[in-house]
Amino acid sequence: MHSWNATTYLQFKIERTRPAVDLASRIPLDDPKTVLDIGCGPGNSTAVLRERFPNATIIGIDNAPDMIAKAKEAYPDMTFFCIDVDKYIATTDERFDVVFSNACLQWLPDHKAVLPKWMGLVKEGGVLAVQMPNNYAEPIHRIIEALTTSDAWRPHFHVMREKTVLSASEYYDCLVENAAHVDLWETAYYHTLSSHQDLLEWYRGTGLRPYLEQLNDTQQKEFEADFLSAVKEAYPIQADGTILFRFPRLFFVAAK
Repeated sequence: MHSWNATTYLQFKIERTRPAVDLASRIPLDDPKTVLDIGCGPGNSTAVLRERFPNATIIGIDNAPDMIAKAKEAYPDMTFFCIDVDKYIATTDERFDVVFSNACLQWLPDHKAVLPKWMGLVKEGGVLAVQMPNNYAEPIHRIIEALTTSDAWRPHFHVMREKTVLSASEYYDCLVENAAHVDLWETAYYHTLSSHQDLLEWYRGTGLRPYLEQLNDTQQKEFEADFLSAVKEAYPIQADGTILFRFPRLFFVAAK
């Protein structure tokens, strides 16, 4: 398991939280009583759920101790557990009106097996609401793949991150087996970043993290320099000096 750093992740809190706001706004329930946030991270998505459903009992779970510690510190009025989602499913009999997950599913393998389990946590008439990055065809991921598979860097990595995100049609077919209705859509966000260094900082906390953890300090600096050089070629500087970072995300809300 790779370690997560809440401080690094929250450097782009506004940008990371916006999809959670958009997902929560599409949940077709007015007053759910119970809500579960899977992969709640440092609690920013759970706070969105609190604002959307002020009368609900909301629980956030995440398997990263630093994330849960940050969530408990920032939102002491909500309930958070440091637990793996599979262990939680195996140890709870509770069912929820809303099962919510923002930018977590992409880190898990075998989504066709995962989603029926998550739907199993949903009460009849409730919903499963999920958002995940869908940017694997974007320049940023082509850069990461080219670097990590290059002759210079591939020998340093014993573990390679596998792409687990399915196509929209595959998710639909998987969900419709257990859902009365599936609402599925994609949104491409254009984040305005102040520099190419910001792109490096963004991915230090997510996509580069599994690779950086396999390198020593010197190698990390060299790898980041190679990454930054490629990013500068792929993402031009705008007229006002900023960098425009396109980030497509896939959403679905499945009603049980």
